[in-house]
Amino acid sequence: MKKTLLLAALAVTHTSLFAQSIDVKSLEIPHTRYELDNGLTLLVHEDHKAPIVAVSVWYNVGSKDEKPGKTGFAHLFEHLMFNGSENYDGEYFKPFEQVGATDMNGTTWFDRTNYFQNVPSTAVDLALWMESDRMGHLLGAITQEKLDNQRGVVQNEKRQGDNSPYRKAEYSLLEGIFPEGHPYRWSTIGSMEDLNAASLDDVKDWFKQYYGAANTVIVLAGDITAEAAKQKVEHYFGDIPPGPPVKRLRSYVPEKEISSYEEVFDKVAAERIYRVWPVAGRTTDDIEALNLLAKIAGEGKTSRLYQRLVEKEKLATGVSAYVEEHTLASIFNVEVTLADGADEEEVSAIIDEEITKLVKSKVTKSELDGARMRTLSRTIRGMEKIGGFGGKANVLAEGELYADDSNHYMESLERYAGATPKDLNEVAKAWLSGGFHQVIVRPFPNYAVSSESADRSTLPEVTEMPELAFPTPEEFKLDNGISVYFVKRDAVPDVSMRVVFNSGYAADANGYPLGTSSMTMRMLEEGSGKTDGEAYKTEMDRLGAASYFGASLDSSYAHLQSLTANLKPALSLFSEVIQKPAMRDNDLTKLKPIWLSNIAQEKSQPVQLAFRELPPLLFGNDHPYGMPLTGSGTNESVGNITTKTLKDFHSTWLRPDNAQIIVVGDIEKSTLKAMLNDSFGEWNVSGKAGKKEIADVPQVKGRTFYLADRPDSPQSLILAGKLIPSITDEDALAIDTANAIVGGKFTARLNMNLREDKGWAYGARTMSLTTAGMRPWFAYAPVQSDKTVDSINEIDREMKEYNGKNPATATELSETVTTEVRKLPGSFETNNSVLSEIQSSLMQGKPLNYPMLLQQEYDKLTLEDVREQSDLFTTDNIVYMIVGDASLYKAELEKMGKVVMLDIE
Repeated sequence: MKKTLLLAALAVTHTSLFAQSIDVKSLEIPHTRYELDNGLTLLVHEDHKAPIVAVSVWYNVGSKDEKPGKTGFAHLFEHLMFNGSENYDGEYFKPFEQVGATDMNGTTWFDRTNYFQNVPSTAVDLALWMESDRMGHLLGAITQEKLDNQRGVVQNEKRQGDNSPYRKAEYSLLEGIFPEGHPYRWSTIGSMEDLNAASLDDVKDWFKQYYGAANTVIVLAGDITAEAAKQKVEHYFGDIPPGPPVKRLRSYVPEKEISSYEEVFDKVAAERIYRVWPVAGRTTDDIEALNLLAKIAGEGKTSRLYQRLVEKEKLATGVSAYVEEHTLASIFNVEVTLADGADEEEVSAIIDEEITKLVKSKVTKSELDGARMRTLSRTIRGMEKIGGFGGKANVLAEGELYADDSNHYMESLERYAGATPKDLNEVAKAWLSGGFHQVIVRPFPNYAVSSESADRSTLPEVTEMPELAFPTPEEFKLDNGISVYFVKRDAVPDVSMRVVFNSGYAADANGYPLGTSSMTMRMLEEGSGKTDGEAYKTEMDRLGAASYFGASLDSSYAHLQSLTANLKPALSLFSEVIQKPAMRDNDLTKLKPIWLSNIAQEKSQPVQLAFRELPPLLFGNDHPYGMPLTGSGTNESVGNITTKTLKDFHSTWLRPDNAQIIVVGDIEKSTLKAMLNDSFGEWNVSGKAGKKEIADVPQVKGRTFYLADRPDSPQSLILAGKLIPSITDEDALAIDTANAIVGGKFTARLNMNLREDKGWAYGARTMSLTTAGMRPWFAYAPVQSDKTVDSINEIDREMKEYNGKNPATATELSETVTTEVRKLPGSFETNNSVLSEIQSSLMQGKPLNYPMLLQQEYDKLTLEDVREQSDLFTTDNIVYMIVGDASLYKAELEKMGKVVMLDIE
């Protein structure tokens, strides 16, 4: 019988780096806890850095509370909560869009269901009215029609998930690790059969049992006082009944003495091994050590399994290890994607060896320091946000719901701080010595109710909105002329920095094999002449810093995120790999098989496959944008890339006279300037920077359907494309507004049609890329296979009606503008969000405080301006890319236009 091990006393001396850099107590989230008379728990955290409030509502119910034969109920009910209540029987998101809410979502998992949104501080009453109305006044609004509609939406969500590579493994892993009768044995999405069987009475019983006030935790975090929050929550939620008592299991870790092995076939590009152990629950004393062990075993390029399987033995192209935390039991996961031709038994044996080493011997101090600092750095960055995934509201709610203690996160951080190699070894012995389940996925040949009730005859009116406060960057130049754009923000002791080069995928068209720009950036991760890639990553981990390198169509970028205290040494490493990358032949040789494996993965994933194939059909193969939008190139082009190619690209495009630096974070300008001059100020190169030629191209004529055949696919991915004017065009704002009305937001016409009205798709939308030249515009809809042609007809109808009998209305324009403007105050909460906005403005040639000017731009926009964007919605020059079972719709499409079958490698 396993026993939870108590980690070393928290007073044990921490690692010197950890203790010097971070005081765990400084991460405390001050908050006030209230319990209403009806049992509802309220947590309030004040954070006045932005005029927004995170409203997060957590119900202590998830898929573990379902019974066999009635799986999927928790998630299905989450969907129904967005479909109107007794006093507001409309689309849930619409009032929130009108006040500029952000981070709106709802999620379900084994142990909980939560709903959250960030709203302007003046719209808290609106959010609480809406949340309390669906908590206390929902049953009368649930109809058979709504149930049938959302059942279809959820089933399409399941189809979309099941259509993703490796998804089948999830079902096998859960059934392999949890025995019959265990409440984690089935996936949260449920089975098609159970969803079909769900009745109106079943759904209403679920609500009555689990959606009472006493089963709920509400967190308000942001620009609000505790006293005001308590008064508002009591007003809106105080008259809601507590609900019946809920019987719960507290722990159920299955004993697995004998390992089991399973084989699954799926539409994947490469074999992948999944190995899982049942381990301690999320609130036990062992969970932190388990997380650290997972990071050391398989997180990142310095991990043991990556070094052994990818770097040394070259048997794998990807490795990961992580702990999936749950209340009754957690899951320790190891995932390995096998290289082409690798022996799975050899890989499995190496996993055995490396896990056995963790059990039999202690990890090194250096490994533990790196894992610990990565954990703490991510925690700090997460706490920059008040809401959304991983924000402070999330942290407090998890502690209260799972551990009955909203301060539980502090205990967890202290255990991370105090963990020793000996602790990790003892925990590994306790939990990783027993049996596991391995799946290999192969490619397929006494409460009281208050007497006062809130007025529910109408929604609370939001009469005022907080003002946007977007900072205007300070500009200065380094000694060598590089322009720097800087914003000081001191919410957390962290700095975000991005070096942006005017290159990107489009630069490949200047005589380079496709994929060169992306691979050049990727090779920067392999270090400089002074350090190799492993040493670079190890030192960055030790400093609690992170860097990534990438590219888009028009730019290449190097991003650094560092704790302020460690910025100088992190910047020194970062600048060295940018200016003097090693570009070693052996590193490129190791990278290419992984790169080719990633291309194969892209071709197995419907969305990525479509985005690979469609751009050349729109722009032509010779245009700089006529390439796979993944930026990875082709098998042939990758084969032609050499280190000479990469060095030439680097010297031509990644250079000081082609660079801009953007910095946002907790540092003084003078200090930053000195650091940047030390790191980049003496960077000078000869010759001239490369220049791209992004020419306009004519629209495609006629309707063509390009089909990528995936026999027996349960879903079709529809991606329609055409070209629209550049973001710098004088009508760009009108074009984007028209796009938002038709398909650019949740409540847009297309999504309401295919998802909410017909239930054929989990989601559908239209979008365009922000590019320097003509923009590619897409209509995207993953739909159930038997509705492929019908869905195309509906996409066409929505576009034609915009140009005909159903043009944009004054209401749609007003609502769209209101949504776009009112969400701005909550859109720039993090350093990275501010940085990205500055980068976008620079690329588009807009003022650097453009968000502050957007209201004025919208004020000039007329309904006629938006209606005149008819070219956006013509259907005679649109290219359709469809990934799915072509046998179901090819004949019908041939009656509608030209059909071309694509030969996908």
